[in-house]
Amino acid sequence: MSDKKNKKFVPKTPQQKPNFQIWLIVGAVVVLLGLTWIQQRNSVIDITKNRFEQMYKDDDIAKVTIIKNMDRVDISLKPSALSKQKYKDELEANSAFYDPSGPHYSLQLASKETFADDYAALEETRPESERIGYSVTTEENWTSYFGSFGFLILLFVFFWFMMRRMSGPSGPGGQIFNVGKSKAQLFDAENKVKITFDNVAGLDEAKEEIQEIVEFLKNPGKFTKLGGKIPKGALLVGPPGTGKTLLAKAVAGEAGVPFFTLSGSDFVEMFVGVGAARVRDLFKQAKEKAPCIIFIDEIDAIGRSRGKGQMPGSNDERENTLNSLLVEMDGFGTDTGVIVVAATNRPDVLDSALLRPGRFDRQISIDKPDIVGREAIFKVHLKPIKSSDDVDAKKLAAQTPGFAGAEIANVCNEAALIAARRNKTAVDMQDFQDAVDRVIGGLEKKNKIISPEEKKIVAYHEAGHAVAGWYLEHADPLVKVSIVPRGVAALGYAQYLPKEQFLYQTEQLMDEMCMTLGGRAAEEIIFGKISTGALSDLERVTKMAYSIVSIYGMNDKIGNVSFYDSKSDGYKMTKPYSETTAETIDEEVRKLVLSAYQRTIALLKERKSELEILAQELLEKEILFQADLEKLIGKRPFDRETTYQAFTNKTEKVKDVKAEVKEATEEKPVDTKGAEAEPEVPEIEVKKD
Repeated sequence: MSDKKNKKFVPKTPQQKPNFQIWLIVGAVVVLLGLTWIQQRNSVIDITKNRFEQMYKDDDIAKVTIIKNMDRVDISLKPSALSKQKYKDELEANSAFYDPSGPHYSLQLASKETFADDYAALEETRPESERIGYSVTTEENWTSYFGSFGFLILLFVFFWFMMRRMSGPSGPGGQIFNVGKSKAQLFDAENKVKITFDNVAGLDEAKEEIQEIVEFLKNPGKFTKLGGKIPKGALLVGPPGTGKTLLAKAVAGEAGVPFFTLSGSDFVEMFVGVGAARVRDLFKQAKEKAPCIIFIDEIDAIGRSRGKGQMPGSNDERENTLNSLLVEMDGFGTDTGVIVVAATNRPDVLDSALLRPGRFDRQISIDKPDIVGREAIFKVHLKPIKSSDDVDAKKLAAQTPGFAGAEIANVCNEAALIAARRNKTAVDMQDFQDAVDRVIGGLEKKNKIISPEEKKIVAYHEAGHAVAGWYLEHADPLVKVSIVPRGVAALGYAQYLPKEQFLYQTEQLMDEMCMTLGGRAAEEIIFGKISTGALSDLERVTKMAYSIVSIYGMNDKIGNVSFYDSKSDGYKMTKPYSETTAETIDEEVRKLVLSAYQRTIALLKERKSELEILAQELLEKEILFQADLEKLIGKRPFDRETTYQAFTNKTEKVKDVKAEVKEATEEKPVDTKGAEAEPEVPEIEVKKD
């Protein structure tokens, strides 16, 4: 049984119809070769001019023919001459099937005029009645035919080749008339996808919704007996890399019904009307296989809002394709049994008619996973990796906030590559730490030449971030700080362990701004000058300050007003506020950033000794961890539980409760009647924040 599970599934290759064009070409080549062989077998014998004159004098020649276009003379012998032994042996040796009527010999001419004069002189040696004379003709062969019709043949072959290229693999025989055929790939009982919902982790809510559609197809009576109808479609919406296509593959593996898959760009073609024709052909095939599922990946390629960016009176092929899709999904003659599942990361650009109930009845949001989901995703991707015992999925999940499923898969793959590069027998936690650094900060560049002055500036800059975050209550605790160059322009790198939260207060955002400005403030305090190394820090602080003032309504002067438009496509030509308000926003942002910077300067001046200690240690070791900071400058003064600690403590508490329940239920006292007594369940204290 295990061998059967481990055996790889190889989809059956569909049998191709015999290509009669290839056989016709092969047959024509064989015929040409046969004719050439016969012509070569019946070819004449070349002779010299002296032998020709001798044959003429012996009165053996019956006919002389000048081939005008070939510069050749064909010579036919008399029947009396063919009976001579010397000619008979020579002709039979050259060809067993020679023609007795000739020609038998040929003479290559250097000049037709010279031959005519020499032949006339030769003829004068005989009486006029015995003279043979000669005839002039043109020989028709393959070369002459090709010279006459070669251009037309090449033109025909060129157009035939272009028609095959334009049609592509859209239909049998590759004819251009099949360009409107659907390019959807079909997965059915013979060609089944092996990915199931067990391979999808971290998307529990999305799996519940999509699994209900699969269950409807498997057991429709469960829902129809209560009056329910099968949904027409489900739209998977989420950022890139969150697992939309993977979830669709799991649907294909679980459904047990035919599954058509293609992308939105497969409908787009250079010919007018092809997109709409492919949509009609797709649904025609789907209705024949109903009940079935159609999956359209990146549907925004054809589902964008109609009328935007279009010139008046122009024809938009994409809109025709979308109109055809709308009609097929919920039109006048729509049949049931075909469910459309689509995926996109741009729901804001989709047409409203496509999103209405009756077409896409469900919009399933697939967001980036939280820490619990990341742990489950890590466990899935750790299965094929030979990892050591110290690899902890919880710790990795806590150290990768904001990572999508694709990024987690990339981290696991990078860790395996790093361990193989180091000739290890198993992937350990250090390899995963380096892989996270590789994904976040970029490739480590140890050979990059940095002057001692620049290295010192980078050390104090990163130490400023570390000290500021260490002594700010709401800042994220530091995990690792390094002055080893990474990526394209990053000379230093700091990694924090943020607490996952969805609501931020003003004090928390201000502490984040102060920590971000810690590098610039440390440079000014130590060197009295500033450098360009704080570019990314200033960019982040500026965006955060503008968000506080103009989006979140956290500024007293601007008030509880937000100028953020969630439905905007990002191409606004006008601002939603006046120029006076714009000046006020800019002024308040400068005040906010200046206040955070002055606060950071005051904090680092107070902790200047700790700043010096960390900077010098960084110059010596280049990399410091949280344990090193605790040894150098003491423990963090704020007892704030990190995400990893909260997650670990919560998991351990749940394990303890389960163990108590299990222990209490192991001994089951039985009364005299044989009925089991109710076990005593310990009281579980629920503490609410």
